[in-house]
Amino acid sequence: MSKTALIAGGTGLIGNHLLNLILKDDYYSSVKLLVRKKIELSNPKLEQIKIDYDNLSNYKNVLVANHVFCTLGTTIKKAGSQEAFKKVDYLYPLTLAEITKKNNSEQFLIVTSMGANLSSKIFYNRVKGEVEKNIADLCFKCFHIFRPSLLLGVRSEARTGEQFATLLSKVIAPFMKGKLLKYKPIEAEKVAKAMLHFAKKNMKGINLVESDKLQKF
Repeated sequence: MSKTALIAGGTGLIGNHLLNLILKDDYYSSVKLLVRKKIELSNPKLEQIKIDYDNLSNYKNVLVANHVFCTLGTTIKKAGSQEAFKKVDYLYPLTLAEITKKNNSEQFLIVTSMGANLSSKIFYNRVKGEVEKNIADLCFKCFHIFRPSLLLGVRSEARTGEQFATLLSKVIAPFMKGKLLKYKPIEAEKVAKAMLHFAKKNMKGINLVESDKLQKF
């Protein structure tokens, strides 16, 4: 049976890797990519859907897919405020999940963050925990949560703090083994590979994948 994948955030660090992997994989016969503006990429399987995330309900008739991959994410600094950050990392993913669940999507896969915790005193971690909890409550056939540590890779925009952490990680990474493996910075491509791997396993229930497990990909 042919499958359709829908990707939100497919031009980002993880999403770009994921898009390329899915386009090459015969498991999916079609791929819907949600974009704010169309990108220069052509593939027989690919359908680019220009979308306004502030009005997702207007697109409910096209937000139809077997598996929904969400790699949306920003930083408070880039977003400009906590409110703007929460819109991208909480409201957009949750709204997408609500619509696609009503459209009978089987799986929803999301990237949150190591440290995601509904009760955290840290705003960033708390928002990640909130989106996990509220999407879980929608009861998809399978809900996959991926919690990577610091992501490594080439971004379209510079993030000074992450650049410094990346340099530091090259020094300390060899010593991060055992229980410390969870905190080791991880290549974005590994997260993308893990998302595709678990999507194809046809699991049921909630599947939480922490960063140490992601390192194996």
